[in-house]
Amino acid sequence: MLKFTIQKKLEGTLARAGVIETLNGSIETPAFVTVGTKAAVKAMTAEQVRSLNAQVVLANTYHLYLQPGPDIVAQAGGFGPFMDWHGPTMTDSGGFQAFSLGAAFGSNVSKVTRNTDAVLEDVSPVKGQLAKVTDEGVEFKSHIDGSKHLFTPESSMEIQWKLAADMIFAFDECTSPTAPYEYQKKSLDRTYDWAVRSLNHHESLDTEKKQSLFGVIQGGRHQDLREHAARTLGALPFDGYGIGGSFTKDDIGTAVGWVNAILPEDKPRHLLGIGEPMDLFNAVEAGCDLFDCIAPTRMGRHGTVHTPDGRINLKNKSFTTDFTPLVQGCTCYTCTHHTRAYIAHLFRANESAAGTLASIHNLHFILRLMESIRASLFDETFQSYKQSFIARYYK
Repeated sequence: MLKFTIQKKLEGTLARAGVIETLNGSIETPAFVTVGTKAAVKAMTAEQVRSLNAQVVLANTYHLYLQPGPDIVAQAGGFGPFMDWHGPTMTDSGGFQAFSLGAAFGSNVSKVTRNTDAVLEDVSPVKGQLAKVTDEGVEFKSHIDGSKHLFTPESSMEIQWKLAADMIFAFDECTSPTAPYEYQKKSLDRTYDWAVRSLNHHESLDTEKKQSLFGVIQGGRHQDLREHAARTLGALPFDGYGIGGSFTKDDIGTAVGWVNAILPEDKPRHLLGIGEPMDLFNAVEAGCDLFDCIAPTRMGRHGTVHTPDGRINLKNKSFTTDFTPLVQGCTCYTCTHHTRAYIAHLFRANESAAGTLASIHNLHFILRLMESIRASLFDETFQSYKQSFIARYYK
């Protein structure tokens, strides 16, 4: 039930602007997908998210499976109605938790790294990990009560069917960027097998074509693996494609470009877990249409906010008597009603409203950034806009 229309292409790049039509509304792309992990955008109500003109919300399959359970969400009509969100929706597959609760558990390893030389030859499980990957699926221990669970491509499809999102993802393994090449290759073969199993089971469940299934491209930092994944999964009848980590932070645009030069042009591409402004520009230029990340609200809850001149931390003493808005001229609720001094006071007083007000601004900032990027594609000022924004934000 998904229809994707490309409205504009930027000559000399893979960038494009378009519209994704779903059963619950349309998404103008490129677009940022707001993350509501547990059917809730942290520190914000659904009405506050709506007021920012957010277009689509993504929830986490693993977390909703554990709490409150997919059957309860299904009784509510899906996670959208459950949280009072009535626009387009997405769910991930639970595959990322294979990484976050497995290879990355208890470490500082992220799915995106700046260390291009780091390789851990030993990828065997370490003490304390809550996830173990096998060819059958991923064995989890609940982070809530320690109970054991098995996610397979088939069970992931069944859970996501009950969560009832418009767009869902095939089950995949997100590897560590420090995993050696041979493991990345083995994992890629496994992810392909899981993609086929996901596709087959999804088709048996969704006979009325209510959900759109995205395949997930992996392959680590390696061009040959990324391109192989794009060719093999691109040949399967998915409705769109997700592009997963892991790759180097400084070369996201190149790695994404490898993939998008091969994937079917007429299907949307979603870059998973990316929300840094520079990465958004680079990924748009490399042909991505959708992005999701918890960063805007996570930063906000910890006192850090976006401004055109970069990030500021409201917990710094200098803001205690700063009676200007977070950003002069910003039209979000926070900036039009409150000052830096007031929000800094809320953080020092441990008031929960602090995180809400900062999150409203951060999400507004990223959503407006994506709108401006989209507009710059249509009027062909993308390159100059990118250069001016980055020069100011990262000065």
